[in-house]
Amino acid sequence: MKTYLYLFLIFILSGACQQKKLPVIETGSIAPMPDEWIDKDTGHKVVKLTAKMEGNSLSFYFHNNPFIGDEMVFYNSSKQNPDEVTDMKKEETYNTNVKNKQLYSINLTTKKINQLTNSSSPMNGEIVSEKTETIFYQIKDSVFSLQPSTKEPRLVYVFPEDFKASITTVNADGTLLAGSRATEAEKEILKNNPQKRDFFNLIYEAKLPKTLFTIEIETGHLNKLFTDSAWLNHVQFSSVNPDLLMFCHEGPWHKVDRVWTIDVNTKQVTQVHHRTIEREIWGHEWFGKSGKTIWFDLQQPRGETFFVGGYEVTSGKEIKYSLLRNEWSVHYNSNSTETLFAGDGGDPGSVAKAPDGQWIYLFTPDGDKFKSEKLVNMKHHQYRLEPNVHFSPDDKCIIFRANFEGESNVYAVEVSKIDD
Repeated sequence: MKTYLYLFLIFILSGACQQKKLPVIETGSIAPMPDEWIDKDTGHKVVKLTAKMEGNSLSFYFHNNPFIGDEMVFYNSSKQNPDEVTDMKKEETYNTNVKNKQLYSINLTTKKINQLTNSSSPMNGEIVSEKTETIFYQIKDSVFSLQPSTKEPRLVYVFPEDFKASITTVNADGTLLAGSRATEAEKEILKNNPQKRDFFNLIYEAKLPKTLFTIEIETGHLNKLFTDSAWLNHVQFSSVNPDLLMFCHEGPWHKVDRVWTIDVNTKQVTQVHHRTIEREIWGHEWFGKSGKTIWFDLQQPRGETFFVGGYEVTSGKEIKYSLLRNEWSVHYNSNSTETLFAGDGGDPGSVAKAPDGQWIYLFTPDGDKFKSEKLVNMKHHQYRLEPNVHFSPDDKCIIFRANFEGESNVYAVEVSKIDD
Protein backbone atom coordinates (compact mmCIF):
# COMPACT_ATOMS: atom_id res chain seq x y z
CA MET A 1 0.00 0.00 0.00
CA LYS A 2 2.81 2.40 0.91
CA THR A 3 4.49 1.62 -2.40
CA TYR A 4 1.36 2.51 -4.34
CA LEU A 5 0.93 5.74 -2.34
CA TYR A 6 4.56 6.64 -3.01
CA LEU A 7 4.17 6.03 -6.76
CA PHE A 8 0.95 8.04 -6.77
CA LEU A 9 2.68 11.02 -5.15
CA ILE A 10 5.55 10.77 -7.64
CA PHE A 11 3.00 10.82 -10.46
CA ILE A 12 1.22 13.89 -9.07
CA LEU A 13 4.45 15.79 -8.46
CA SER A 14 5.74 14.86 -11.89
CA GLY A 15 2.55 16.16 -13.48
CA ALA A 16 2.79 19.41 -11.51
CA CYS A 17 6.38 19.92 -12.64
CA GLN A 18 5.40 19.29 -16.25
CA GLN A 19 2.57 21.81 -15.96
CA LYS A 20 5.02 24.45 -14.75
CA LYS A 21 7.31 23.96 -17.73
CA LEU A 22 6.48 26.75 -20.15
CA PRO A 23 7.40 27.04 -23.82
CA VAL A 24 10.37 29.27 -24.63
CA ILE A 25 9.38 31.41 -27.62
CA GLU A 26 10.40 34.61 -29.36
CA THR A 27 7.62 36.97 -28.34
CA GLY A 28 5.30 37.69 -31.24
CA SER A 29 6.97 35.23 -33.59
CA ILE A 30 3.79 33.14 -33.85
CA ALA A 31 0.11 34.02 -33.75
CA PRO A 32 -1.60 33.27 -31.60
CA MET A 33 0.91 33.13 -28.79
CA PRO A 34 0.16 30.67 -25.95
CA ASP A 35 -1.50 31.96 -22.80
CA GLU A 36 1.89 31.88 -21.01
CA TRP A 37 5.45 31.62 -22.26
CA ILE A 38 9.07 32.44 -21.53
CA ASP A 39 10.52 35.19 -23.68
CA LYS A 40 13.50 33.44 -25.26
CA ASP A 41 15.55 36.65 -25.43
CA THR A 42 15.10 37.70 -21.79
CA GLY A 43 14.14 34.60 -19.77
CA HIS A 44 11.12 36.33 -18.25
CA LYS A 45 7.64 34.84 -18.05
CA VAL A 46 4.89 36.61 -20.03
CA VAL A 47 1.18 36.03 -19.39
CA LYS A 48 -1.62 37.01 -21.78
CA LEU A 49 -4.14 38.46 -19.35
CA THR A 50 -6.86 38.82 -21.98
CA ALA A 51 -6.42 35.36 -23.51
CA LYS A 52 -10.12 34.60 -23.09
CA MET A 53 -11.24 37.81 -24.80
CA GLU A 54 -12.11 38.24 -28.48
CA GLY A 55 -11.31 41.44 -30.36
CA ASN A 56 -9.05 44.22 -29.13
CA SER A 57 -8.31 44.60 -25.42
CA LEU A 58 -6.70 47.80 -24.23
CA SER A 59 -5.16 48.67 -20.89
CA PHE A 60 -5.18 52.24 -19.60
CA TYR A 61 -2.84 55.06 -20.56
CA PHE A 62 0.36 54.97 -18.54
CA HIS A 63 -0.50 57.67 -15.97
CA ASN A 64 -4.11 56.56 -15.42
CA ASN A 65 -4.52 54.23 -12.44
CA PRO A 66 -6.47 51.09 -13.50
CA PHE A 67 -6.37 49.22 -10.17
CA ILE A 68 -8.87 48.59 -7.37
CA GLY A 69 -7.10 46.16 -5.06
CA ASP A 70 -6.26 43.08 -7.15
CA GLU A 71 -8.68 44.10 -9.90
CA MET A 72 -7.50 45.84 -13.06
CA VAL A 73 -9.98 47.74 -15.22
CA PHE A 74 -9.54 47.72 -19.01
CA TYR A 75 -11.45 48.18 -22.27
CA ASN A 76 -12.39 45.63 -24.90
CA SER A 77 -14.07 46.14 -28.25
CA SER A 78 -14.98 42.64 -29.31
CA LYS A 79 -17.56 43.36 -32.02
CA GLN A 80 -15.76 45.83 -34.24
CA ASN A 81 -16.02 45.70 -37.98
CA PRO A 82 -12.78 45.26 -39.98
CA ASP A 83 -12.52 48.97 -40.86
CA GLU A 84 -12.59 49.97 -37.19
CA VAL A 85 -9.91 47.42 -36.31
CA THR A 86 -7.65 48.73 -39.06
CA ASP A 87 -8.10 52.31 -37.91
CA MET A 88 -7.22 51.39 -34.34
CA LYS A 89 -3.90 49.90 -35.38
CA LYS A 90 -3.00 53.02 -37.32
CA GLU A 91 -3.45 55.34 -34.36
CA GLU A 92 -0.86 56.16 -31.71
CA THR A 93 -3.55 55.46 -29.13
CA TYR A 94 -6.96 53.88 -29.52
CA ASN A 95 -10.01 55.68 -30.79
CA THR A 96 -12.27 56.59 -27.87
CA ASN A 97 -15.35 56.59 -30.11
CA VAL A 98 -15.07 53.00 -31.32
CA LYS A 99 -18.43 51.23 -31.12
CA ASN A 100 -18.94 48.26 -28.81
CA LYS A 101 -16.09 49.30 -26.54
CA GLN A 102 -16.97 48.18 -23.02
CA LEU A 103 -15.29 48.28 -19.63
CA TYR A 104 -14.13 45.04 -18.02
CA SER A 105 -12.13 44.08 -14.97
CA ILE A 106 -9.73 41.20 -14.40
CA ASN A 107 -8.70 39.77 -11.07
CA LEU A 108 -4.92 39.60 -11.33
CA THR A 109 -4.78 36.65 -8.92
CA THR A 110 -7.52 34.41 -10.30
CA LYS A 111 -7.52 35.83 -13.87
CA LYS A 112 -11.34 35.96 -13.73
CA ILE A 113 -12.79 38.59 -16.07
CA ASN A 114 -16.02 40.52 -15.47
CA GLN A 115 -17.85 42.74 -17.93
CA LEU A 116 -18.76 46.00 -16.21
CA THR A 117 -20.68 47.97 -18.85
CA ASN A 118 -23.07 47.12 -21.65
CA SER A 119 -23.71 50.40 -23.40
CA SER A 120 -24.90 50.80 -26.97
CA SER A 121 -23.17 54.20 -27.25
CA PRO A 122 -19.43 54.88 -27.54
CA MET A 123 -17.82 55.70 -24.20
CA ASN A 124 -14.50 57.09 -23.08
CA GLY A 125 -12.64 57.77 -19.85
CA GLU A 126 -9.93 55.85 -18.00
CA ILE A 127 -10.75 57.03 -14.50
CA VAL A 128 -10.65 54.80 -11.44
CA SER A 129 -10.86 55.92 -7.82
CA GLU A 130 -9.09 53.32 -5.72
CA LYS A 131 -10.20 55.15 -2.58
CA THR A 132 -13.93 54.84 -3.25
CA GLU A 133 -13.68 51.77 -5.53
CA THR A 134 -15.48 53.64 -8.29
CA ILE A 135 -15.05 53.83 -12.06
CA PHE A 136 -16.00 56.94 -14.04
CA TYR A 137 -16.71 57.18 -17.75
CA GLN A 138 -18.42 59.50 -20.22
CA ILE A 139 -20.99 58.95 -22.95
CA LYS A 140 -21.49 62.05 -25.11
CA ASP A 141 -22.19 64.89 -22.66
CA SER A 142 -23.02 62.66 -19.67
CA VAL A 143 -20.66 61.48 -16.93
CA PHE A 144 -21.39 58.22 -15.10
CA SER A 145 -19.97 56.40 -12.10
CA LEU A 146 -20.02 52.67 -11.51
CA GLN A 147 -18.87 50.36 -8.74
CA PRO A 148 -17.71 46.91 -9.88
CA SER A 149 -19.53 45.23 -7.01
CA THR A 150 -22.95 46.39 -8.26
CA LYS A 151 -22.34 47.26 -11.93
CA GLU A 152 -25.13 49.84 -11.59
CA PRO A 153 -24.27 53.09 -13.41
CA ARG A 154 -25.14 56.39 -11.73
CA LEU A 155 -25.45 59.68 -13.59
CA VAL A 156 -22.98 62.13 -12.05
CA TYR A 157 -23.10 65.14 -14.35
CA VAL A 158 -24.37 66.40 -17.69
CA PHE A 159 -22.31 69.12 -19.38
CA PRO A 160 -24.40 72.16 -20.36
CA GLU A 161 -24.71 73.32 -23.98
CA ASP A 162 -22.32 76.22 -23.41
CA PHE A 163 -19.60 74.09 -21.78
CA LYS A 164 -19.13 70.80 -23.59
CA ALA A 165 -16.05 69.07 -22.15
CA SER A 166 -14.51 65.75 -21.11
CA ILE A 167 -13.36 64.37 -17.78
CA THR A 168 -9.89 62.85 -17.50
CA THR A 169 -9.02 62.34 -13.82
CA VAL A 170 -10.31 61.86 -10.27
CA ASN A 171 -8.63 63.20 -7.15
CA ALA A 172 -7.03 61.18 -4.35
CA ASP A 173 -10.05 61.10 -2.05
CA GLY A 174 -12.58 60.49 -4.81
CA THR A 175 -14.49 63.76 -4.39
CA LEU A 176 -13.53 65.68 -7.55
CA LEU A 177 -13.33 64.98 -11.25
CA ALA A 178 -11.32 67.23 -13.54
CA GLY A 179 -10.58 67.83 -17.19
CA SER A 180 -10.09 70.53 -19.79
CA ARG A 181 -12.61 72.15 -22.08
CA ALA A 182 -11.73 72.78 -25.72
CA THR A 183 -13.33 75.38 -27.97
CA GLU A 184 -15.43 74.40 -30.95
CA ALA A 185 -12.60 75.66 -33.15
CA GLU A 186 -10.21 73.06 -31.70
CA LYS A 187 -12.81 70.32 -32.13
CA GLU A 188 -13.19 71.35 -35.77
CA ILE A 189 -9.43 71.04 -36.33
CA LEU A 190 -9.52 67.52 -34.87
CA LYS A 191 -12.55 66.58 -36.96
CA ASN A 192 -10.91 67.71 -40.20
CA ASN A 193 -7.43 66.38 -39.32
CA PRO A 194 -7.90 63.08 -37.43
CA GLN A 195 -4.27 61.92 -37.65
CA LYS A 196 -1.85 63.21 -35.01
CA ARG A 197 0.75 64.18 -37.62
CA ASP A 198 -1.88 66.53 -39.10
CA PHE A 199 -3.61 68.07 -36.06
CA PHE A 200 -0.68 68.34 -33.64
CA ASN A 201 0.98 71.48 -35.00
CA LEU A 202 -2.31 72.99 -36.15
CA ILE A 203 -3.79 73.03 -32.65
CA TYR A 204 -0.55 74.26 -31.10
CA GLU A 205 -0.21 77.13 -33.59
CA ALA A 206 -3.87 78.15 -33.21
CA LYS A 207 -3.32 79.27 -29.57
CA LEU A 208 -6.99 78.70 -28.79
CA PRO A 209 -8.28 79.23 -25.23
CA LYS A 210 -8.72 76.13 -23.10
CA THR A 211 -10.21 75.87 -19.61
CA LEU A 212 -9.38 73.57 -16.69
CA PHE A 213 -12.35 72.61 -14.54
CA THR A 214 -13.43 70.38 -11.68
CA ILE A 215 -16.76 68.70 -10.93
CA GLU A 216 -17.82 67.89 -7.37
CA ILE A 217 -18.93 64.26 -7.55
CA GLU A 218 -21.44 64.48 -4.73
CA THR A 219 -23.17 67.73 -5.76
CA GLY A 220 -22.43 67.97 -9.47
CA HIS A 221 -21.07 71.50 -9.06
CA LEU A 222 -18.85 72.69 -11.95
CA ASN A 223 -15.90 74.91 -11.05
CA LYS A 224 -13.96 76.67 -13.82
CA LEU A 225 -10.37 76.86 -12.55
CA PHE A 226 -8.09 78.38 -15.15
CA THR A 227 -8.14 79.48 -18.78
CA ASP A 228 -5.12 79.98 -21.00
CA SER A 229 -4.51 80.49 -24.72
CA ALA A 230 -2.60 77.24 -24.81
CA TRP A 231 -3.32 73.59 -25.48
CA LEU A 232 -3.93 72.35 -21.92
CA ASN A 233 -3.70 68.56 -21.83
CA HIS A 234 -2.68 65.49 -19.79
CA VAL A 235 -4.76 66.65 -16.84
CA GLN A 236 -4.13 64.43 -13.79
CA PHE A 237 -4.59 64.74 -10.05
CA SER A 238 -1.87 64.08 -7.50
CA SER A 239 -1.83 60.51 -6.20
CA VAL A 240 -2.12 61.76 -2.57
CA ASN A 241 -3.03 65.47 -2.48
CA PRO A 242 -6.72 65.88 -3.42
CA ASP A 243 -6.22 69.61 -4.12
CA LEU A 244 -3.24 69.38 -6.50
CA LEU A 245 -3.88 69.08 -10.23
CA MET A 246 -1.18 68.67 -12.88
CA PHE A 247 -1.52 69.63 -16.53
CA CYS A 248 0.70 70.28 -19.52
CA HIS A 249 1.10 72.75 -22.36
CA GLU A 250 0.77 70.40 -25.32
CA GLY A 251 2.53 70.95 -28.62
CA PRO A 252 6.04 70.42 -30.03
CA TRP A 253 7.98 69.79 -26.83
CA HIS A 254 10.94 72.00 -27.75
CA LYS A 255 8.55 74.95 -28.16
CA VAL A 256 6.59 74.64 -24.90
CA ASP A 257 7.18 74.84 -21.17
CA ARG A 258 5.48 71.52 -20.71
CA VAL A 259 4.53 70.66 -17.10
CA TRP A 260 2.51 72.72 -14.60
CA THR A 261 0.48 72.25 -11.41
CA ILE A 262 -2.48 74.17 -10.04
CA ASP A 263 -3.96 74.22 -6.54
CA VAL A 264 -7.71 73.80 -7.09
CA ASN A 265 -8.48 75.93 -4.02
CA THR A 266 -6.04 78.83 -4.33
CA LYS A 267 -5.69 78.50 -8.13
CA GLN A 268 -1.94 79.05 -7.78
CA VAL A 269 -0.12 77.83 -10.90
CA THR A 270 3.45 76.48 -10.69
CA GLN A 271 5.80 75.51 -13.51
CA VAL A 272 7.52 72.13 -13.14
CA HIS A 273 11.10 72.18 -14.48
CA HIS A 274 12.65 74.99 -16.55
CA ARG A 275 14.60 74.77 -19.80
CA THR A 276 18.38 74.97 -19.30
CA ILE A 277 19.66 74.54 -22.88
CA GLU A 278 18.32 75.05 -26.39
CA ARG A 279 15.92 72.31 -27.60
CA GLU A 280 15.67 70.74 -24.15
CA ILE A 281 12.39 68.85 -23.78
CA TRP A 282 10.49 67.21 -20.94
CA GLY A 283 7.10 65.52 -20.78
CA HIS A 284 4.99 62.36 -20.45
CA GLU A 285 4.83 63.29 -16.80
CA TRP A 286 3.28 61.31 -13.95
CA PHE A 287 2.90 61.45 -10.17
CA GLY A 288 4.78 58.80 -8.22
CA LYS A 289 2.70 56.70 -5.83
CA SER A 290 3.93 58.72 -2.83
CA GLY A 291 2.82 61.97 -4.43
CA LYS A 292 6.12 63.55 -3.41
CA THR A 293 7.66 63.48 -6.88
CA ILE A 294 6.55 64.28 -10.41
CA TRP A 295 8.55 62.17 -12.89
CA PHE A 296 9.05 62.87 -16.59
CA ASP A 297 10.97 62.04 -19.75
CA LEU A 298 13.85 64.54 -19.98
CA GLN A 299 16.08 65.08 -23.02
CA GLN A 300 18.97 67.56 -22.95
CA PRO A 301 18.82 68.32 -25.87
CA ARG A 302 16.01 66.63 -27.77
CA GLY A 303 16.93 63.28 -29.28
CA GLU A 304 20.53 63.32 -28.03
CA THR A 305 20.94 62.82 -24.26
CA PHE A 306 18.27 60.94 -22.32
CA PHE A 307 17.12 60.99 -18.69
CA VAL A 308 14.17 60.32 -16.43
CA GLY A 309 13.78 63.46 -14.37
CA GLY A 310 12.13 63.92 -11.00
CA TYR A 311 10.69 67.10 -9.45
CA GLU A 312 10.06 67.22 -5.71
CA VAL A 313 6.63 68.81 -5.33
CA THR A 314 7.20 70.62 -2.01
CA SER A 315 10.75 71.91 -2.53
CA GLY A 316 11.18 72.08 -6.30
CA LYS A 317 14.41 70.10 -5.99
CA GLU A 318 15.18 67.96 -9.04
CA ILE A 319 17.03 64.73 -9.72
CA LYS A 320 17.69 62.88 -12.95
CA TYR A 321 18.76 59.41 -14.01
CA SER A 322 20.57 58.95 -17.31
CA LEU A 323 19.89 56.13 -19.74
CA LEU A 324 21.13 55.03 -23.15
CA ARG A 325 19.55 55.81 -26.50
CA ASN A 326 18.29 52.23 -26.91
CA GLU A 327 16.73 52.40 -23.42
CA TRP A 328 14.68 55.52 -24.12
CA SER A 329 10.97 54.75 -23.89
CA VAL A 330 7.78 56.31 -25.18
CA HIS A 331 6.50 56.18 -21.60
CA TYR A 332 8.00 55.35 -18.25
CA ASN A 333 6.38 54.43 -14.96
CA SER A 334 7.39 53.70 -11.36
CA ASN A 335 6.56 51.04 -8.79
CA SER A 336 4.74 51.65 -5.50
CA THR A 337 7.91 52.69 -3.66
CA GLU A 338 9.44 54.57 -6.62
CA THR A 339 12.55 52.40 -6.34
CA LEU A 340 12.04 50.65 -9.68
CA PHE A 341 10.99 52.07 -13.02
CA ALA A 342 9.66 50.57 -16.23
CA GLY A 343 9.83 51.67 -19.86
CA ASP A 344 8.00 50.52 -22.97
CA GLY A 345 10.83 51.18 -25.43
CA GLY A 346 10.45 52.72 -28.85
CA ASP A 347 10.91 51.89 -32.52
CA PRO A 348 13.49 53.48 -34.87
CA GLY A 349 10.91 56.06 -35.97
CA SER A 350 10.50 57.46 -32.45
CA VAL A 351 12.23 60.58 -31.16
CA ALA A 352 15.32 58.69 -29.93
CA LYS A 353 15.87 56.99 -33.33
CA ALA A 354 17.07 53.94 -31.37
CA PRO A 355 18.38 51.08 -33.53
CA ASP A 356 17.56 48.46 -30.84
CA GLY A 357 14.97 50.03 -28.55
CA GLN A 358 11.95 47.75 -28.97
CA TRP A 359 11.83 46.20 -25.50
CA ILE A 360 9.85 46.34 -22.28
CA TYR A 361 12.47 47.50 -19.77
CA LEU A 362 13.00 47.33 -16.02
CA PHE A 363 15.15 50.16 -14.64
CA THR A 364 16.92 50.26 -11.27
CA PRO A 365 18.44 53.58 -10.10
CA ASP A 366 22.21 53.24 -9.69
CA GLY A 367 23.72 56.53 -8.58
CA ASP A 368 22.83 59.08 -11.25
CA LYS A 369 21.95 56.53 -13.93
CA PHE A 370 19.57 53.67 -14.61
CA LYS A 371 20.71 50.06 -14.71
CA SER A 372 18.46 48.36 -17.24
CA GLU A 373 17.12 44.86 -17.79
CA LYS A 374 15.20 43.73 -20.86
CA LEU A 375 11.95 41.95 -20.00
CA VAL A 376 10.10 41.46 -23.31
CA ASN A 377 11.28 41.59 -26.91
CA MET A 378 8.85 43.92 -28.71
CA LYS A 379 10.27 43.75 -32.24
CA HIS A 380 7.01 42.27 -33.58
CA HIS A 381 4.91 45.03 -31.97
CA GLN A 382 3.79 48.02 -34.06
CA TYR A 383 4.49 51.08 -31.93
CA ARG A 384 1.60 53.04 -33.43
CA LEU A 385 -0.15 51.45 -30.46
CA GLU A 386 1.66 52.62 -27.33
CA PRO A 387 2.38 49.78 -24.84
CA ASN A 388 1.82 52.04 -21.78
CA VAL A 389 3.51 50.16 -18.93
CA HIS A 390 2.03 49.79 -15.42
CA PHE A 391 3.47 48.02 -12.39
CA SER A 392 0.99 45.57 -10.87
CA PRO A 393 -0.21 46.51 -7.34
CA ASP A 394 2.22 43.98 -5.78
CA ASP A 395 5.10 45.25 -7.99
CA LYS A 396 5.79 41.69 -9.19
CA CYS A 397 4.72 42.28 -12.79
CA ILE A 398 4.74 44.97 -15.44
CA ILE A 399 1.50 45.16 -17.40
CA PHE A 400 1.41 46.44 -20.98
CA ARG A 401 -0.61 46.24 -24.17
CA ALA A 402 0.67 45.07 -27.55
CA ASN A 403 -0.45 44.04 -31.04
CA PHE A 404 2.23 41.48 -31.94
CA GLU A 405 -0.54 38.88 -32.35
CA GLY A 406 -2.52 41.09 -34.74
CA GLU A 407 -5.30 42.15 -32.39
CA SER A 408 -4.23 44.06 -29.31
CA ASN A 409 -4.09 42.22 -25.99
CA VAL A 410 -3.05 43.04 -22.43
CA TYR A 411 -0.03 41.17 -21.04
CA ALA A 412 1.93 40.91 -17.81
CA VAL A 413 5.63 40.15 -17.60
CA GLU A 414 7.13 39.00 -14.33
CA VAL A 415 9.88 41.24 -12.96
CA SER A 416 11.82 38.24 -11.60
CA LYS A 417 13.03 35.56 -13.95
CA ILE A 418 11.38 32.14 -13.74
CA ASP A 419 14.54 30.59 -12.21
CA ASP A 420 15.33 33.43 -9.77
